[in-house]
Amino acid sequence: MRDYLSVDRDANAIRLRRSTFSGTFLLVEGSSDRIFYERFVGQVTCVLISISGKPSSKLRVIAVLSTLEKSNFQGVLAVVDADFDHLKVSSHRSPNLIRTDTHDLETMLINSSALEKVLAEFGSEEKVVKFGRNIRTALLEAGMPIGYLLWISQLDELNLTFDGIKFSKFIDDQTLQVDELKLIQEVKNKSQAFALKSEDLQQRLTNQKSDSHDPWQICCGHDLVEILSLGLHRAIGSAKTSDVESHSLERSLRLAYEETYFCKTQMYLSICSWESKNQPFKVLRNDK
Repeated sequence: MRDYLSVDRDANAIRLRRSTFSGTFLLVEGSSDRIFYERFVGQVTCVLISISGKPSSKLRVIAVLSTLEKSNFQGVLAVVDADFDHLKVSSHRSPNLIRTDTHDLETMLINSSALEKVLAEFGSEEKVVKFGRNIRTALLEAGMPIGYLLWISQLDELNLTFDGIKFSKFIDDQTLQVDELKLIQEVKNKSQAFALKSEDLQQRLTNQKSDSHDPWQICCGHDLVEILSLGLHRAIGSAKTSDVESHSLERSLRLAYEETYFCKTQMYLSICSWESKNQPFKVLRNDK
């Protein structure tokens, strides 16, 4: 009941702001997303609304959007992480809802040339050459088992906990390769899911994998950043732990992400399409 009240409170707050603002309300997940998107939106024509909550910010954003749509509220658009939605038929569809091209905002950052800028700043050219593999590919290969395990947890309603897992316990800091059984054990320990058999989970992991799945839809961006952090500390760099801590790296990736990268995304095209169908409401800056 408290969640419903919170959603209604958020929706009512936006309705009240309509009396003094005639432009677009853009709903996003949390403060870091707001910081990212505000670089691309018109300050006069669009107001960013950061929404957080349980069970997830994404569901809260969609719930607020749905509440506003039911009252025929005009000029509202929501942008959320796709998560695994591009790999399945999503139950949440709306002409006013746009999802990230890849799994989430952080994977979009890593999929862009922002990654090369961060590697140039914090990595070691000598170590990168010695590493002998494409860094982006190595990150994806390491992130896939974690992403699949999260997907399985959601599909099978295992309620496994991934927040706070220690990546150094299952990733080799020299090769960035994952030991799947150690990954499963770490997640089981964090989740206190001791009744689950590791071998059964590993077999489930094997069965869920498919070459048809786009790694950019499977991997979670926060996981890739954690793996990158581990790599920059040892395998591909010699940075201090404090300099390449995951939150700092995400900030560096956001800062390195240029407007030209954003303009090449499907998200950008979707926002342009929404604007053309919802005139006179605008989201993007006039100079874009």
